Amino acid sequence: MRIPSWISQHGAAVRAVLVFTVITGLLYPAVILGIAQLPGLSDKAGGSIVEANGQPVGSSLIGQSFLDAQGNPVKKYFQSRPSATYEFEYNTDGTAASNLGPESIEGNEALLTTVCARSKAVGELEGVDGARPYCTKGGVGAVLRVFYSEGLKGKVQRAVSVNELCPATPFLAAHEGVTVECAQPGGDYAGGVLVPVRGDAAESPAVPADAVTASGSGLDPHISVAYAKLQAPRVARERGLPLDRVLKLVGAHTTARFLGFMGEPAVSVLELNLALDRE
Repeated sequence: MRIPSWISQHGAAVRAVLVFTVITGLLYPAVILGIAQLPGLSDKAGGSIVEANGQPVGSSLIGQSFLDAQGNPVKKYFQSRPSATYEFEYNTDGTAASNLGPESIEGNEALLTTVCARSKAVGELEGVDGARPYCTKGGVGAVLRVFYSEGLKGKVQRAVSVNELCPATPFLAAHEGVTVECAQPGGDYAGGVLVPVRGDAAESPAVPADAVTASGSGLDPHISVAYAKLQAPRVARERGLPLDRVLKLVGAHTTARFLGFMGEPAVSVLELNLALDRE
């Protein structure tokens, strides 16, 4: 008796599913698991866990915050760079970038205002000038909505500091002869031209870029050497250690460029803080 073609076709499909289930669902994972247990690979496969006094305290691949219960920086520790992961900083369930770009400059949640606020806070913590170009002294984006007599050109009729809500005093008293207003909560200023104001801050701010911006994954465990050196005097002062000793520890926990030419030298924050605790 001849088997109908549709049964043969379905039988072949079932056999293919079973074969590939065994290969990709059992054999391949087993082989990869076996390779992961080889010397030199097992630590990385296990999450690159860092231990202190026999207890796991973190991973060398994932950053973490060094904050107190109120969310303030613990001054005796080096601080990590900001994280864009949702709900909690360095939440591995929400690894992602903020998706905000250089044109996000208007509003309290804009990238520019976030960067300005962080720079101001870091400057206050480290005792340096936290000023940055296109930031107000109050730590928001220095951005105006300018209304012209002819739409996109002509005489300025009105100027609004859109990142400073009333009753705040605008960072700029006047723009092209017109008094600058603070923004009314809920006000619609879309009809004006968006004008960022550079201000008189230095081209190279005292606060490094990685101190105010998150990494692409939101989980970067490293900071730049410049940011580490900025924090070193505070950490040395809080711990009663010589600054030279703290800087030597920074150097000891700095990794070189990958393959000698890719990327920039970086400092492992967790491992540096653990070394300080051992001191």
